[in-house]
Amino acid sequence: MNPCTSAQDVMRCDLCETPVVQMHCDTCLVNLCKACVGEHFSADVSTPHKIVHFKDRKSTPLYPGCKFHDKERCKLYCNQCGIPVCHKCIASDQHLGHKVSEILQVVEEKKNKFIKEQTELNETIYPTYQDIASDVQNRMSQLEKEYGDLSTAITKHGEDWHREIDKLVKKLKAEVDEMKNTQLQTLQKHLDEINKTMSDIKEEIHSIEIAIDTNDLSKLFSVTSNVYTYRNLPHKIISSLPKFIAGKIQGEQLSNLYGALSSSSLTSDKHGYSMKTTQKSPEAGSSPPVKQLLDEPETVNTIDTGYKYELNNLACLSDEEIWTTGYDSIMKLYSINQGSLLKSIRTKSGFIPSNIAVTKSGDLVYTDYSDRTVNIVKNEKIEEVIRLKKWRPNGVCSTSFGDLLVIMDSDNKKQTKVVHYSGSTEKQTIQFDDKGKPLYSPSSRNLRYITENKNLDICVSDEGTKAVVVVNQAGKLRFRYTGHTPAPKNKPFNPRGITTNSQSHILTADSNNDCVHIIDQDGQFLCYINCGLSVPWGLCTDTNDNLFVAQQRNKKMKKIKYLQ
Repeated sequence: MNPCTSAQDVMRCDLCETPVVQMHCDTCLVNLCKACVGEHFSADVSTPHKIVHFKDRKSTPLYPGCKFHDKERCKLYCNQCGIPVCHKCIASDQHLGHKVSEILQVVEEKKNKFIKEQTELNETIYPTYQDIASDVQNRMSQLEKEYGDLSTAITKHGEDWHREIDKLVKKLKAEVDEMKNTQLQTLQKHLDEINKTMSDIKEEIHSIEIAIDTNDLSKLFSVTSNVYTYRNLPHKIISSLPKFIAGKIQGEQLSNLYGALSSSSLTSDKHGYSMKTTQKSPEAGSSPPVKQLLDEPETVNTIDTGYKYELNNLACLSDEEIWTTGYDSIMKLYSINQGSLLKSIRTKSGFIPSNIAVTKSGDLVYTDYSDRTVNIVKNEKIEEVIRLKKWRPNGVCSTSFGDLLVIMDSDNKKQTKVVHYSGSTEKQTIQFDDKGKPLYSPSSRNLRYITENKNLDICVSDEGTKAVVVVNQAGKLRFRYTGHTPAPKNKPFNPRGITTNSQSHILTADSNNDCVHIIDQDGQFLCYINCGLSVPWGLCTDTNDNLFVAQQRNKKMKKIKYLQ
């Protein structure tokens, strides 16, 4: 019987097929009954058969045959050539001076290696792939739900539009009926007057006929003709019909009014999965806990910064202290909980700082657009880190590796770029997309803020293009976010300060709509933060993901809790 198709078949002798097997040839890998052992020996007397009890099969190593010497078995291993060899191979010049090992030793090492790899495959790699498969399936299910919710939202929005259009149609038709009734009533009144006049004319004709036919002269002279009255014809009333001026339905405009989908994306992150381990390494960093957005963000406290003209920029030194700048040369450090001023530092040049940031070591960094410098404040002493030529620094941020990202404008106001610095050394320039087009608006009058996301994306809020421009660590454009409709005040998106949080959300101030936009790391809109903001400008977050907002006009800073 075929053992592949019959799981119940018993073990049989390979020579006589007797369903009893007591012996095994480890040399030829043949199962034998006791009666067939002699026949197996005599079938090939040149082969050194190793007959063992069936239970001891595979106990004798079957050495590989030599490729170069017939009937020789390779009991040695050439480490240099990486092949099994026989004693005749060793005696030849081919392996002269090569290091040779016992093949059983090499086999043992290989088996140990395979055992370790088998253990790794069984206990680590395969379970990891199981987790990955489960994760992909879960995300597919989540995508189905979220895309379903998205379609439902679009349908609901369409129903809202239909209701509003039905209201509008009903209103316009009511106006048509009112106009029609007014004009018909006027024309009816006019017709009644004409009919009365026609009746009067008939009476006049009858009176004249009597006067003409009578021979009574007194009657003739008693008739007075009023023909001259009827010669003055009545005014003609002309009705003017209203026209329905249909609004032009243009696809792009209608799409903008109705709402549009932002782009979706599928990216590949080579660091997205980590190998499943049975023991957690003490050095391994843990993923940040998932935090949900609050339905209603709340203002924790408000600090009046006392700037005379404007409050522009913020940078958290810690969860208790925050740096601020306004429309003067003073940079102020405030206590967040007390709201008190702790320290004031004037810029080295006396000019207004363009932007500020705090390094990983806790030092204040500021850009001086007028002086063309990037400066660092250490122990209240200002050190010039970078001095530019033909360029002027605008926004600045500190990276997760302690480097600086500076967005800058050319003197001729025709170019803008992001430069990555390690100390004062330029490491990378980001200026154009894959098609050679500028990523950022080329004008020094436009405000720009920059930050690095937790996934190492570089995010720039660009007033010139009215967009948040996000590139990856290599400088390749990932997406542009140009706002979301409907906006709180239905005004165009006007990005100002930008920051990120532990969830890799991107938060951008919108000074036109008095709100903060929150999008995810792929540019999908999540929600607005309003909280009674007045011209929000600079933004920053602390280690607990509290949001700090600089309100430009009232010079007050708000601390807002928006994550659970």
